[in-house]
Amino acid sequence: MRLPTLDDVPADLAGRRVLVRVDLNVPMEDGRVTDTTRLAAARATLLELADRGATVLVLSHFGRPKGGPDPAFSLAPVVPALAAVLGRPVGFLADCVGEDVQREVAKLAPGSITVLENTRFHSGEEANDPAFVARLAALGDLFVNDAFSAAHRAHASTEGLARFLPAVAGRALEREIRALDAVLGTPRRPVLAVVGGAKVSTKIAVLENLARRVDHLAIGGGMANSFLAARGLPVGRSLHEAHQLEAVRRIEAAAEAAGCTVHLPADVVVAREFREHADHRIVHVPHVEPDEMILDVGPLSLEALEGVVDGCATLVWNGPLGAFELPPFDTATLAFARHAAVRTAQGRLVSVAGGGDTVAALNAAGVADRFTLVSTAGGAFLEWMEGRPLPGVEVLRRRPDEEGAADARDRDRPPDPGGL
Repeated sequence: MRLPTLDDVPADLAGRRVLVRVDLNVPMEDGRVTDTTRLAAARATLLELADRGATVLVLSHFGRPKGGPDPAFSLAPVVPALAAVLGRPVGFLADCVGEDVQREVAKLAPGSITVLENTRFHSGEEANDPAFVARLAALGDLFVNDAFSAAHRAHASTEGLARFLPAVAGRALEREIRALDAVLGTPRRPVLAVVGGAKVSTKIAVLENLARRVDHLAIGGGMANSFLAARGLPVGRSLHEAHQLEAVRRIEAAAEAAGCTVHLPADVVVAREFREHADHRIVHVPHVEPDEMILDVGPLSLEALEGVVDGCATLVWNGPLGAFELPPFDTATLAFARHAAVRTAQGRLVSVAGGGDTVAALNAAGVADRFTLVSTAGGAFLEWMEGRPLPGVEVLRRRPDEEGAADARDRDRPPDPGGL
């Protein structure tokens, strides 16, 4: 089913209250936001709704409070940073449900933007409790989900509200889904998937799904060591998972059956210490010594991988090629990021990257804004790569014959003291 968006709601939203789920779960230090990436992602939707006359009510979780309100997890300190990103005032209400909130919401002016307190201060949020969902839904006339990073959770504010109110995707969610569909849904081929990171065990489902759907699968990071070991090659003291070698062989067999070529490093950068600027050397894999650790892809393997991407039309990337947080073992990751960015800028590559380490690497390379899409989502991006449906997206794609059930639930909502 087609994903409904803001284009499917009236242009004039004056007098309408719109609940917008965004992701304000941002890093903080000494009470200040240290990374506004997720706030910037919400900007387009929040400003568009406000400019169309809606009373905008912003919903989000923040951290993992245990069982109730906790000042350490209040969204209040995020509000000034959001206001700075939006370039206009943003209000704040000290709860997200209840009679006091309903009274305050009734006073809000059209075109205003107000953040409601952390939805996880209520146990009904993570439980997706219909009673809690009904209390949230009583505040608004329309629900907009703009939080792809939380779309893998079937929580009250990510999935439940779409069953109680008319619901559409916001601009950031719309953009992410379209880009992701362009990579694994109906991609331009050939498709290259680059998967790195420390452990195969955390990405078995991802690798199994990709092996069946892409043309080339390149393995980097500590994961590559497990693949090399499964082929009987020496990896010395490198991080690898000896107990996952059968899973690795199963993934390689699935790739071969699907006609997918698996690419592993042929030369590597090794060191005897895991620290910045440790003494290191470049060797072909068969010559790794027992006391050495593989910490990056070598120059020949990097050149080969750049050649693969030059022959592809689509790239999906999750996980660095080496220990990129420790120079000089960031060389291959940063160089590959820049090479893919150039291909993207030339219009020759659709490039989608996601995951915290990958985003950090792209930022370090200075090319995050030159990829087709850089997703800040962690769990949601991985579950999408696994081929799993995301509850927060799938609920927006309900068939028309499902609307009757939603209407029935709407009739069970408590009366609205604010006269919504």
